[in-house]
Amino acid sequence: MATLFLMPAMFILIMSLAFENFTERQEPRLNYAVLDLDGTPTSLDLSTLLSDVESLKKSTPPSDEADARLQIRNGKAAFVVIISKGFEQQMGVKDGTPSLRFLIDPAVPSMVRSGFRHYVEATATRVWLGYSLERFGQRNMLPGLREATKNVGTPKTVIEPVGARDNGAIPATEPTAVQQNVPAWLIFSMFFVSIPISMVFVGERLNGTLHRLRSQRVSFSLVLAGKFMPFVLINQVQAVVMVAIGRWLVPLIGGEALILPVNADAIAALLTMSLAVSVAAVGLALFIASAARSSEQATVFGSGSCILMGAIGGVMVPRFLMPATMQSMTNISPMGWALEGFHSIMLRQGGMIDILPTACALVCFGLVSLAAAFFFNHRATST
Repeated sequence: MATLFLMPAMFILIMSLAFENFTERQEPRLNYAVLDLDGTPTSLDLSTLLSDVESLKKSTPPSDEADARLQIRNGKAAFVVIISKGFEQQMGVKDGTPSLRFLIDPAVPSMVRSGFRHYVEATATRVWLGYSLERFGQRNMLPGLREATKNVGTPKTVIEPVGARDNGAIPATEPTAVQQNVPAWLIFSMFFVSIPISMVFVGERLNGTLHRLRSQRVSFSLVLAGKFMPFVLINQVQAVVMVAIGRWLVPLIGGEALILPVNADAIAALLTMSLAVSVAAVGLALFIASAARSSEQATVFGSGSCILMGAIGGVMVPRFLMPATMQSMTNISPMGWALEGFHSIMLRQGGMIDILPTACALVCFGLVSLAAAFFFNHRATST
């Protein structure tokens, strides 16, 4: 009964904080930085005007392009605007080299990306127009102003998603709704397996099956293995079905197809992440089943924990929509770890080496949960 009151209260609190940025008094969500390689009056004016972008927060300027890429990979910046050398000369030149470059985190949605790009382009055009009018006005007075405006245009820009590694041959993928939803709800469904496991486990305890197995000297580790392995297999079937839905069914109803990696390293990383999530999910489910004293307790704890972890971990509300405080809280949710791992593969074109820390953390979480299940079973047996 306490959980029935506590869980919705916590859920309301978490979701209210997560949707805080939809109100008028919102805090900056994403960080961005500006790297000025030109050092001319025009580029300096542009860098100054870009110091205040609505709903974004400017971070410390990187020292060079390598530092800019590192900021994005470490999550310190979602965008880095690079004002290329020769920016002042190339502005207004129709077929010149790109005068502005955008390094972006591939997990940033295309809508946010386009809005930021258009804002920067409009600001750059305004800076160049003012600079040109001032320069030509001083030289030729009014007759020169008309000629100056003919050469003013939107700067040539290029967007480059930054992948997990600089030497990756495959470019990072632009995010779509299906790439957020498929891994997110795949993770949620894997963790929701706690309910059927709990029902089976508690049912066997109540009808005496576990007591009969104990009287025949069947170890509790073997009992857990009998629950662990089948449900890990069920999770893998879930993963295949969910990916197939995103890849082939969603396009049939008008959505975008899920883009899957094609290289062997990325495919191996996907399989590893799927197994790691299964270990964490089934381990947690067995812990809940061992700790619960009734099927009602197991159901409430199982569903409640899944919903709370999903809300905190970015499954129900994408991480980029959350305020900074809530974004940091995603690191305490195993679902948040799993979602970040899948995004590293599917959006940033990462491989085994990139998801290894996340997969190890999930496996450790599952093993700790299994150890807790042993503890509760030992306590119950002693009692």
